[in-house]
Amino acid sequence: MSIQWNGVMPAVTTQFTKEDTLDLDLFKVNIKAQLDAGVHGIVLGGTLGEASTLTDEERRILTRETVKFVEGKVPVLMNIAEQTTKAAINLAQIAEEDGAKALMVLPPMRYKASDEEVVAFFKAIANSTTLPIMIYNNPIDYKINVSLDMFAELLDSCPNIQAVKESTRDTTNITRIKNRFGDRLAIMTGVDTLALESLLIGADGWVAGLVDAFPAETVAIYELQKAGRIKEAIEIYRWFLPLLELDIHSKLVQYIKMASVHTGIGSEYVRAPRLVLQGEERERIEKIIEDALAVRPTLPEYKNLGELV
Repeated sequence: MSIQWNGVMPAVTTQFTKEDTLDLDLFKVNIKAQLDAGVHGIVLGGTLGEASTLTDEERRILTRETVKFVEGKVPVLMNIAEQTTKAAINLAQIAEEDGAKALMVLPPMRYKASDEEVVAFFKAIANSTTLPIMIYNNPIDYKINVSLDMFAELLDSCPNIQAVKESTRDTTNITRIKNRFGDRLAIMTGVDTLALESLLIGADGWVAGLVDAFPAETVAIYELQKAGRIKEAIEIYRWFLPLLELDIHSKLVQYIKMASVHTGIGSEYVRAPRLVLQGEERERIEKIIEDALAVRPTLPEYKNLGELV
């Protein structure tokens, strides 16, 4: 399957049991909800997937089980967030072996690499695999910015670097990328609270977070705006915003998992050092979720809109 860099791609959560083992049954409940809603890809092992707490074997299990479960309906992507180039290359090769169809790759972790080092890091990974690559550019959280000049060098050297998860939180960067590269670099917006704005000014798709609890609403926004039904997309987006803001917090994993409990497609179990929410914080987040559910919109038919336009 060749990957199309567009649509909604959930950065899925990893489901755990109370005993801190992988809960593959509940994980597949969530993946099925994503597929039923019409997502366009599945991203494993990101921040929401609690990647830093997973063992190498757990990553392999998740990749293999997801590839088997989706049966080729959508591509499965594996995230790579490593401290060393050697480890990143190893994981890229393992992901390809296990059936992933693309990679999402972060700059080096922990060490604040120079521009030259970041470019060399990405080149080495790209040259080690045939898989298409989306670079995750999030200087807010990871303190390294991949500039347009850096992207230019990467695109000229590595044909399998094809997309960026644009999380600079500066929507003008979308227009800068389009002006500089046209269609050579696909743009997947990566910040839930800026998603609709980003799509309307040129982003090709959305690597989403709250989709883990609200898949249909997320895909509906994407499909409606793509079909030019902007007013309907905005109405859903305005309802969604208090929930989307749960994605831009250090406890986004706990918050989004709690939301998925309320919609019946996930559990709140997290892996230590994360802890489930307690006390006032728990009450506050539950109220945000419950208030939104109390006025949850009835969605228009949003699938196959392109055939109806």
